[in-house]
Amino acid sequence: MDILHLILGYLGALTIGVVLGLIGGGGSILTVPVLVYLLAIEPVIATAYSLFIVGTTSLVGAVKNMKKGLVDFKTALVFAVPAFIAVYATRKYLVPAIPEEIFTLGDFTMTRDVGIMIFFAIIMLLASVSMIRGRKDQDIEGEQAVSYNYPLIILEGAVVGVLTGIVGAGGGFLIIPALVLLAKLPMKRAVATSLLIISIKSLIGFIGDVENLDIDWNFLISFTLVSVVGIFLGIWLNKFIEGGKLKKSFGWFVLIMGVYIILKELL
Repeated sequence: MDILHLILGYLGALTIGVVLGLIGGGGSILTVPVLVYLLAIEPVIATAYSLFIVGTTSLVGAVKNMKKGLVDFKTALVFAVPAFIAVYATRKYLVPAIPEEIFTLGDFTMTRDVGIMIFFAIIMLLASVSMIRGRKDQDIEGEQAVSYNYPLIILEGAVVGVLTGIVGAGGGFLIIPALVLLAKLPMKRAVATSLLIISIKSLIGFIGDVENLDIDWNFLISFTLVSVVGIFLGIWLNKFIEGGKLKKSFGWFVLIMGVYIILKELL
């Protein structure tokens, strides 16, 4: 790896943090592309590293929200338990079980690495649509009775856990609507609670990788620290820039990136 790509990679880490600090989510979707395309890390290892980076940076945000009293711990527990069981099982058993060559069609061979990146790109496209369309923040901000649709919350938690395990992204664009619709949380509490859920399931999912992969701890910790610095920079910039206005533009960027990854991997 040359010095230019290394510098660009760490600038990418800073950008991930800044985006998370500015718009409260979405930045983690950049982690895997930065690791794979700028730092030439294999997709399976990149998704593992992403879990640690996303989990740690989300934990920083979650602690900040806890101090403000915005985190609903009961809801986080109900959602996180099936999610972290699913993500741990996915990283420990499902991902290692994916064959190196999934199928061959003519001259094209779908390898595990290509399959993971294409699946990741599809998740990017879904996340970008969520960011471009925006959320209808029309819920009541005052205190209201929180009710739970337990079967759907458990199912959604498990699905998000499997997706997180495969692609290494936080899945906030799936978790937040679930908390609003299935647990009846106000939007601010849903966003705050989602960060705690993301941090728990991402870090527990990473534990499944520690047992299977050789981890470059020096690189991973330094990359994560740069991303965390980016979060605080993003929070500071939020005083001057309205994060909500940037979200749609960032959504279009994620959309373009998703299309680029699909074309790059297939062509």
